[in-house]
Amino acid sequence: MCGRYRRATREEELARIYNIPIPKQPDLPVSYNIAPSQNVLAIRFNPETGERSLDQLRWGLIPHWAKDQKIAYRTINARAETVDKAPSYRQAFIKRRCLIPADGFYEWRKTAKPKLPFAIAMKDDRPFTFAGLWENWKDPETGEWVRTCTIITGESNELVAQIHPRMPVIIAEQHHAAWLGETEDGNLKELLVPYPTDQMRMWEISPRVNSPKNDDPSLWEPLRSEPAKTEVETLELVPWIRKLTASDRERTDGKN
Repeated sequence: MCGRYRRATREEELARIYNIPIPKQPDLPVSYNIAPSQNVLAIRFNPETGERSLDQLRWGLIPHWAKDQKIAYRTINARAETVDKAPSYRQAFIKRRCLIPADGFYEWRKTAKPKLPFAIAMKDDRPFTFAGLWENWKDPETGEWVRTCTIITGESNELVAQIHPRMPVIIAEQHHAAWLGETEDGNLKELLVPYPTDQMRMWEISPRVNSPKNDDPSLWEPLRSEPAKTEVETLELVPWIRKLTASDRERTDGKN
């Protein structure tokens, strides 16, 4: 799953990286501990203008047919395996796809005890984008239009699988145009695959990240003075926990 992530790159820099006109709206501040129900930045494509935009959406998708906002607590993530069929997401998958920029994400070890938090990022620390969906929903009581989003998750790559069986789907830059609908779609589900392990790193961090109230750069710091190695073959999560075997991984398949 993906329930917390970090965006430390400012909007203007993201606009430059991803070929987006500089946003006119006030800058959404960076955050080192983004949580569900908060506003997040998303990249969308407007077919009428032929341009991409950086927009603020609320994390937790509310389908257009929902009677109230309560469903958003259950829709922060959409499963890649069923995103084209699930009632909450199938229309958005066809018509309203987006990219959600991040500099890294957090995951809590589920494969062994104790449950400890880890940070995951690119080896070169560059920003990247999650596969997302967005929706418009009109509040029946106030008449207000609310724009919301969800992050798609799928099977973990070999690195993240050592602590959790699932991770957010990351869309490589060469596939951004197809995902946003700028080019012929093709088979979009083929893009919902684990990101290459050899481009990512992972390290244990402080449990301070457990609370969204803690939102500062120190959350990113390794818990240990000498970070554990993060190659799949040599990763040491903590000294007293052995590396997962193939049979361990089989037992975690299909669980969130």
